[in-house]
Amino acid sequence: MTPLLSVKNLTVEFTTRDGTVPVIDDLSFDLAPGETLSLVGESGCGKSMTALAIMGLIPSPPGRIAAGSISLEGENLLQATDTRMRAVRGNDISMVFQEPMTSLNPVFTVGDQIGETLRRHQGLTRQQAKSKSIEMLDAVQIPLPTRRINDYPHQLSGGMRQRVMIAMALACRPKILIADEPTTALDVTVQAQIFDLMLAVGKETEAAIILITHDMGSVAEMAERAVVMYAGRKFEEGTVKEILTNPQHPYTQGLIACVPHLIDITSPERHDLLEIPGMVPPMREFGKEACLFAPRCQFADARCHNNLPPERIHSPEHRAICWLENLENEAVLP
Repeated sequence: MTPLLSVKNLTVEFTTRDGTVPVIDDLSFDLAPGETLSLVGESGCGKSMTALAIMGLIPSPPGRIAAGSISLEGENLLQATDTRMRAVRGNDISMVFQEPMTSLNPVFTVGDQIGETLRRHQGLTRQQAKSKSIEMLDAVQIPLPTRRINDYPHQLSGGMRQRVMIAMALACRPKILIADEPTTALDVTVQAQIFDLMLAVGKETEAAIILITHDMGSVAEMAERAVVMYAGRKFEEGTVKEILTNPQHPYTQGLIACVPHLIDITSPERHDLLEIPGMVPPMREFGKEACLFAPRCQFADARCHNNLPPERIHSPEHRAICWLENLENEAVLP
């Protein structure tokens, strides 16, 4: 199948006090029509920066796209004019940001903000945009949409504000919806509702979804394929089923081991919360000719510290960038 979105050898550089560093380093992946793909990794691994690159929102200066291509249905967006990118954003590719309270304008009603998107990209009249906005609020299960359309963001709960963001993102029936940690700061029940809503509305509008998250539990619930990122690089890629049942990179195993499991409260055995030791390296170390996870990996040897690991193909849809040829599926954390 021809990819809807194709990211090839993408490198994004930022100028810092320590010099120029690649915050995204030679990243490649494809997104098929109607597919849900997850970019997963800890904070600071380059997930959100990848989304900003796709949207054409890399702040310049200090950032710039140094190499690679981002193609939407064969059109290289890196060669598009500013006018063309303004037409793409919100219409062909939409994004739901982490914190809706900072993304929604506090001095405009939610109806005005959804309607502006529709008027700009769909050419609707003000009355048509209002009717469509009510329709979208109803689609994302906001009660009393004819009344809520006149509310300001501060009058809504966190979960409802996130639903408004989803309604705004999907109003123009985009081909791709990027959701950047869409359930941050929401309680578990509301998280599940938001995920179910995104999948249902995405299916109805036939939108492909890129889910950005640090939580492998969210990946298991939402996505069909996953790209595991660390320090700006892709470490593993494959179907969610293969990655969860047969992870082939120690970092992926660590992310899976960090997911809290149900604990039998009648058992006297103590269950400690697992964590990956150490921290993501500082940005000045990005781009080194080595595995940047090596300082945190119990399997690391001299090759890992001194050379870039090769890509190993474990199945047609599962590959990992690691020196280990076959990693046993066992917990790698102490």
